[in-house]
Amino acid sequence: MKGPGIFLAQFVKDYAPFNSLPEICKWVADCGYKGVQIPTWETKFIDLKLAAESAVYCDELKGVCADSGLEITELSTHFQGQLVAVHPAYDILFDGFAPEIKRANPAARTEWAREQLFYAARASKNLGLVSHATFSGSLLWPVVYPWPPRPAELVAEGFKELAKRWRPVLDAFDEAGVDVCYELHPGEDLHDGISFERFLEAVGGHIRANILYDPSHFLLQQMDYLSFIDIYRDRIKMFHVKDAEFRKSGRSGLYGGYQDWIDRPGRFRSLGDGQIDFTAIFSKLAQYGFEGWAVVEWECCLKNFEDGAFESAVFVKDHMIRLSDSAFDDFASGTLTKAQIRQILGLGKQE
Repeated sequence: MKGPGIFLAQFVKDYAPFNSLPEICKWVADCGYKGVQIPTWETKFIDLKLAAESAVYCDELKGVCADSGLEITELSTHFQGQLVAVHPAYDILFDGFAPEIKRANPAARTEWAREQLFYAARASKNLGLVSHATFSGSLLWPVVYPWPPRPAELVAEGFKELAKRWRPVLDAFDEAGVDVCYELHPGEDLHDGISFERFLEAVGGHIRANILYDPSHFLLQQMDYLSFIDIYRDRIKMFHVKDAEFRKSGRSGLYGGYQDWIDRPGRFRSLGDGQIDFTAIFSKLAQYGFEGWAVVEWECCLKNFEDGAFESAVFVKDHMIRLSDSAFDDFASGTLTKAQIRQILGLGKQE
C-alpha cells in the first residue's frame, strides 16, 4: 500500500494556496502527504482534454507535483460520471456539473460526460496511472425504496441501460490499461455490493469494472464494511480513507429527515473522530495484498478543513502496515526429513 494521498476536491478555494496546482501541492506536502488525487472538473488544476492528447503536458503535470515531492495517485471524474446517467427528477440539480453550454439539454450533457471519460482514460494512460475514480450515475435512485411497489422489469431495464452507457467507456479504459473504480455511494445506482454485482453482470463481468472502497458510505448504510472487503477484495482497486459515525436517534434514521449534515444521525467525520475501525480495515487490505494508494477524502461537518487535512496525514501514516518478509516464529522453525514427518504422524517408514 502507498500513501498517504489526499483527494483535492474538498480543498479547492478561490484563494491561495488552494487555487492552483503548484501552490496546493506545496501545502499538501507540508501536511505530510505523498500523493494527490486530482478532480478533473477543476480546470485550474488540469486540462483534461489536453492531458488526453499530450504526453508532454502530462509530464509537466507530474513535474509540478514532483517539485513538492508528490505523485499523482489517480484522476477523478466523479462529476462527469454522475452525468452519464441522470434521472429526470435530478436534471436541474445536476445541470451545474456540466458546462453552461450543455445545460438544460440532457442528451448533450450525457454525451459531454462520456467524452470526458474517454479523455480521462487516455489522460490516465499518459500519466502512467493504473486506476481511476468515478461515480456510476443513476437512473433508479428515485425508486430505491420499494414503495410504491416497483416491477422487477423496471430495475432490470435500468441496469441494462446503465451498462449500455458504460460499456464503451470501460472498453476505452481497458485499452488504456486502467481500472474504472466506482465509488459506491448513496444517490448512485451503484451504492452497495448487490447493486455493484448487478451492474457487473450487466457488463459481462468486465475486467475494468472495479470498486473504490470508502467505508464511510457503508457505515451510514449500516453495512458490514469489513466483510465487504472479504467478499469483494478482488475488485477493490482504490481506497478512500474517510470516517463517519451513526448516532441512533428516536427522531430520524438512515434517511436523515431532510436535516443538515450536522444534525443527521449519520454524518461524515474527520479521521479518528468517527466510529470506523480503520485498524481492522488496514489489516484486511494488507492481508489481501492491496497495492493501491490510501487516499484521504476529508469531509467533516465540524472540524476546520486545514486541521483535518494535517491530522489525517498523520492518521494514515500511523495505520499503514509494512508487510513482513518473514514469519514471526521463524526463529523456532526447523527442517524435517520425510522420514521424521512420517514418524511424528505415527506412520512409520513409507513403503
